Amino acid sequence: MTQPVSPPRYDSGKAPATPRTPAWRTLAVRADVRTLSLLGVLAVLVVIGGVTKPDEFLDTRNLQLVLTQASVIGVVTVGMTFVITSGGIDLSVGAIVALASVWATTVATQEYGFAGILFTALAVGVGCGLVNGLLVAYGGMVPFIATLAMLASARGLALQITDGRTQIVTVDSVLGLGERDAYLLGIPPLVLVFAVVTVIGWLVLNRTTFGRRTVAVGGNAEAARLAGIDVRRQRLYLYLLSGLCCGIAAFLLIVLSGSGQNTNGNLYELDAIAAAIIGGTLLSGGRGTITGSVLGVLIFTTITDIFALNNLQSDVQQIAKGAIIVAAVLVQRRTASTT
Repeated sequence: MTQPVSPPRYDSGKAPATPRTPAWRTLAVRADVRTLSLLGVLAVLVVIGGVTKPDEFLDTRNLQLVLTQASVIGVVTVGMTFVITSGGIDLSVGAIVALASVWATTVATQEYGFAGILFTALAVGVGCGLVNGLLVAYGGMVPFIATLAMLASARGLALQITDGRTQIVTVDSVLGLGERDAYLLGIPPLVLVFAVVTVIGWLVLNRTTFGRRTVAVGGNAEAARLAGIDVRRQRLYLYLLSGLCCGIAAFLLIVLSGSGQNTNGNLYELDAIAAAIIGGTLLSGGRGTITGSVLGVLIFTTITDIFALNNLQSDVQQIAKGAIIVAAVLVQRRTASTT
């Protein structure tokens, strides 16, 4: 029997195709590198603090203070991360924190005790977020303008409520959360709240349909709409979430300071945006990371603490923060151009 003859093979001159790395795996690797880089920066700052002021910086109380201060702005940053991921911006978060804190510490509110203060802070935050969301999602206003208007209005209303005075909290159950007796295994209650908000924020952004819709809206709103996502409703929910985080932060600030002031939350919007950006959240939307944002908050808070302990002027501190922000944006642009 004759053996079948196989057809001749022709060399096309092309190299054999190699399997492409999935896009999700590439993004995961970049996220890991970014997280490790932020952890490295934070480690360097801890070393600097430990070398310059070893007895003071590494003291347990100082570390607890750093985490406590990071908790307030950290909760705001979690909400800001969602908004920026969707392609929006919220310039009113600091003013909302101020308004919620003074509204929750009026004499009339304090008569209802712990529950009254907490409920008022959350209600004011959500209410302001609702107004922002309606203006942006259904009013067609640019987020920058809508939230800028809320910033001015909330600051003005906070000043009107307090008449420029500090409102002292007299509710012992609220003040007790800031005492060392309330610490759980050496961890302040405010830090525990921050940790819970962070975990929930991470799960919502990375493991739920709501998070995927947020990323889709930020990446391409028109494509998201054609895919069946109600873009306007999604944006409304995001500003409600940001307002809720501001309400929580206002309550934490009341516990931390024991008072309500119209100057509370000053420049929180800039700190939250900066922390989110250096953490890896794209300012143009479409990508966000809760882990990176939290690390960004810790980096900025640690810088502030080191400068304070070394009696360095605040203007140098602001220059350092500005340099970090510029470097983070340049890295983002470089990463985006190679994608």
